[in-house]
Amino acid sequence: MNTSNTFHGSSVSSLQSRLQLRSLCVSLQNSDLFGHMDVTIDAGEIVTIMGPSGCGKSSLLAAIAGTLSSDFSVSGGIYLGDRDLNSLPPEDRHMGMLFQEDLLFPHMSVGENLKFGIPASVKGKQARDELAAQALEEAGLVGYFDRDPATLSGGQRARVAVLRTLLSRPSALLLDEPFSKLDVELRERFRQFVFRHVKAHHLPTLLVTHDPDDAHSANGPLIEMAAFQK
Repeated sequence: MNTSNTFHGSSVSSLQSRLQLRSLCVSLQNSDLFGHMDVTIDAGEIVTIMGPSGCGKSSLLAAIAGTLSSDFSVSGGIYLGDRDLNSLPPEDRHMGMLFQEDLLFPHMSVGENLKFGIPASVKGKQARDELAAQALEEAGLVGYFDRDPATLSGGQRARVAVLRTLLSRPSALLLDEPFSKLDVELRERFRQFVFRHVKAHHLPTLLVTHDPDDAHSANGPLIEMAAFQK
C-alpha cells in the first residue's frame, strides 16, 4: 500500500505551504512572554520549541491556532502561504493539534472518532466509512472500527488521535508535548509514526517539548525559549 496519501486524498498537494511567524509576540498584562519571533517552517519540516515551563510555549501554539484567551494579546504576523491567519477564527486556520492527552470521545467508537475529524465536504456514509477504515489499515489497526476507545492501549489511542487529526486535512500541525506521557519504547515508535506522516503529507509542523530526544528525532531547527520574566 502506498502510505504517502492513502487516506488524505487529493487535497494534500493543495495544502502544501510554509508556515511563517513574522515578528510574532504574545503579551500578558502588557508583559511580553517572549521576544519578537521570526520563524519559517517549510512543508514537511519540523521546528522544535524547547524551554522551561511558563516561558510561553503553549501560548505560542494557541496564538497560531487562534485559541488564545482574551487575557493575552498578539502582535506580528502569522502566515500560511500568502494567507494572513491573524484575523481568522480557529476553524478557518486549518491547524491540526495534538496534545499530551489523546482527547478521544468516550461515547464514540474508534471509527466514529475518526469520522468526526473528516470534513463535512466528504459526503455519504460509505465514503466517510471508507476513509476511516483506510486510516486504520494505515496504522495497523484493521478491525478496530467498532472498538470502544476504552479498550485500546495507550499507543493505540495515540495513533487514533493522530489519524483523526490527519483526516481533518490540516494545513499545518501543532504538537504540544504529545509524547510526554508514553513510556520510552512506545514514545520512540509513536514519534516515528507521527514524523513519518508529517513528511508524507507535507505538513509544516511546530513541536513543543521538554525532551531533547524529541528534538533530535524531529531532525529540524531547534528554538530555545527563555523563562518568562514578569
